Amino acid sequence: MKNMRERWNRKEGNLLNDRYSRQQLFANIGEKGQEKIRSKHAFIVGAGALGSASAEALVRAGIGKLTIIDRDYVEWSNLQRQQLYAEGDASRQLPKAIAAKQRLGQINSDVQVEALVMDATPGGLEGLLDDVDVIVDATDNFDIRFVVNDLAHKCNIPWIYGSCVGSYGVTYTIVPGQTPCLNCMLSQIPVVGATCDTAGIISPTVQMVAAYQVAEAFKILVDDFSALRRSFLTFDLWSNQHYSMNLDKMKTDSCLTCGTDRTYPYLTYENQTKTEVLCGRDTVQIRPPRTVQYNFDQLEKQLRNHGEVGRNPYLLSCQLSDYRLVIFRDGRAFVHGTNDIQEAKKLYYQLLG
Repeated sequence: MKNMRERWNRKEGNLLNDRYSRQQLFANIGEKGQEKIRSKHAFIVGAGALGSASAEALVRAGIGKLTIIDRDYVEWSNLQRQQLYAEGDASRQLPKAIAAKQRLGQINSDVQVEALVMDATPGGLEGLLDDVDVIVDATDNFDIRFVVNDLAHKCNIPWIYGSCVGSYGVTYTIVPGQTPCLNCMLSQIPVVGATCDTAGIISPTVQMVAAYQVAEAFKILVDDFSALRRSFLTFDLWSNQHYSMNLDKMKTDSCLTCGTDRTYPYLTYENQTKTEVLCGRDTVQIRPPRTVQYNFDQLEKQLRNHGEVGRNPYLLSCQLSDYRLVIFRDGRAFVHGTNDIQEAKKLYYQLLG
């Protein structure tokens, strides 16, 4: 019996070594790189399309610890591109972080996966980043991205921006102290843009962005920072376009996130999106951090496929099946038909990005 156990233990050890053998044969990782990956902690913000693809790749690669945070639950429309989820998850409306953890545990039980069902707020995120080696952006809006950008620089953690809609994808790797940050590149939060819910998406776009993000994450995890891509990458798979732009000159000492006098502006209350339940009106008001000017022509076109759109010089409204969304010129929005702030924010980000 003792000899049998010894043979079994040797077999198990060989299987474990064999599991990552093809990855270790890649010279830029090797055995030492695999050991580093196994000792590192990756943090994924969002468990949707990009988040589930990146999470699966990192878990299959043998990451030591993976934390994944998401506030949403699995819906039927997710199954077309969010590869960790199945019909049973959608039927039960299982929180994405929980469904992801369950599936990831089946893929690689050796990886420590922490699932957090919560909103990505500055206060909630900061206490979770103490031992994180890389942050992967898989969120669906720029409010959270700017918070992540500030926290990454405050905690000195590299993070990998990624976004996709339709057949168009974008990714950029941000390393504190070396590259321009998101605040350098964008002087203010984009107000409105196409989202998966307004313009759709094809799954190859997701896989392409995730492939670039995970490849950059591997480089960070094995400490090969010299191999990181220094360019802002965009592509359109349908029109066969591919662009790469060097943004090094955008880095500025006056940036409040990564410059000389850092204040991390998006961690302060005044620079966060505000929500308020309007008394007696079954309505939630959502107010962005600063006054903005919507392009109502673009917005009307964007929302037309989701409901009946009406407008006047001061506001634009869209009547949906269960809710009515009203957007004012100054950036405020009313979500009529609910007192649930999380539900209102979900609809707001789905339609306005």
